[in-house]
Amino acid sequence: MSVHLFADEGLPKGPTWNDVQLLLANTKGDHPKDIRDHAIIMLFAIYGMRVGEVRGLRLEDLDWAKELIYLTRPKPRRRQSYPLSYIVGEAVLRYLKEVRPRTTWREVFLTVKAPFRALSSGSLYDVVSDRLRDLGVSLPHYGPHSLRHACATRLLAEGLSMKAIGDHLGHRKADTTRVYAKVDMAGLRQVADFDLGGLL
Repeated sequence: MSVHLFADEGLPKGPTWNDVQLLLANTKGDHPKDIRDHAIIMLFAIYGMRVGEVRGLRLEDLDWAKELIYLTRPKPRRRQSYPLSYIVGEAVLRYLKEVRPRTTWREVFLTVKAPFRALSSGSLYDVVSDRLRDLGVSLPHYGPHSLRHACATRLLAEGLSMKAIGDHLGHRKADTTRVYAKVDMAGLRQVADFDLGGLL
């Protein structure tokens, strides 16, 4: 007989927030690739963006006057706006001013060497994967989606509701977000310690 596996059996596979902070610290520098990658990793970790969303981010999606960033979520296929946080805005602005070449490409993130072109999904995967592996952390998956998991887990730890986390990540259904409740060990312990009194 085969072992029965329940839906959402596994926990989300992402680095700890301490690992994410270390990852960001390791991209702080004056090398063009570090400046670019620092901004990219912030978008994955703080906004929980998908690869396609970072790849498709265009210059017109950044509203500096209103301090907003616009995303076209692929699954619900709708445009969402988010407050552009100061640290993310500063990282992206530094990249645009110091690194991004003058070109007709409208995508924000480009290769750092000629011929300049928009980054591919594989290149974005490598940006995160290579740097996470260099940290020596043990993970089942090293790509950008692991940072999306780290983002969701951190928001849960900060006390955000499952709906708020789902909205932040662009989830259409609450079921997509519920898996992150499994990593809230402190919350689960409170449930386990709850005194039911004479209810049983």
